[in-house]
Amino acid sequence: MASAFKNIRTVMITGASRGLGLQMVETLVSGNFFPGIIIATARNPAGAKELQSLAGKYPSIHIITLDVVNQESIERAAQEVDQLVAEDGLNCLINNAGINVVANFETVTAEKMLENFHTNSVAPLMITKAFLPILKRAAAKGTGMGIHRAAVINITSLLGSVELNWGDRANNFKWYPYRTSKSALNMVTRCMAVDLEADGILCMALHPGWVRTDMGGQEAPLNTEESISSVLSVIGGLTEKDHGSFLHYTGEPLPW
Repeated sequence: MASAFKNIRTVMITGASRGLGLQMVETLVSGNFFPGIIIATARNPAGAKELQSLAGKYPSIHIITLDVVNQESIERAAQEVDQLVAEDGLNCLINNAGINVVANFETVTAEKMLENFHTNSVAPLMITKAFLPILKRAAAKGTGMGIHRAAVINITSLLGSVELNWGDRANNFKWYPYRTSKSALNMVTRCMAVDLEADGILCMALHPGWVRTDMGGQEAPLNTEESISSVLSVIGGLTEKDHGSFLHYTGEPLPW
């Protein structure tokens, strides 16, 4: 279903300088899935060498500066994207940027909690809010729900599941800031799904799996290509039934 991206004009991926975000951009262009505009954001585009190299090969990639925890940067990026996509609007916003502030019960501080919360929970909300007029413009052109019209995909984590935080999963990942920030992102996603349904904008939360990245570590079972090929396939196949959902990268529902 990743081929569904062939039928849309515009997609935006935050945190595209490395890891999963960079892999999303690379898979979309190298897989011939995307003939339109790919907006790849990075906090420091000049330092994003691999992303710059991709953009040099594929003119469909547009790199935009975005510091997700800076409101002025969010608003400037929205203005740039508005001019870039024009009347097409934005079909698919993938809020991928995230951090993991590792802290257990002994080492956690209020500052660590708030740092993780700002990037992982607050930023996707503020970005979606700033980009809403552009998403609405795309949504006005279609019927039903999905990326063919307009969608907000929040990249979350299975570790944000309250129900699953028990037994081995709880003992092995005692990450207070990260886990709570992803739980909060799941609630943000549900709240946005309620508010944006009338506009025909699909909102959902997607767990990309445990992936070998700088953040995921080398013990993770998945490489970025395996994760993202499945992630894009799930995103491409989303319909009304997936609005407000929390899905695994396999497409299976996850417990909240």
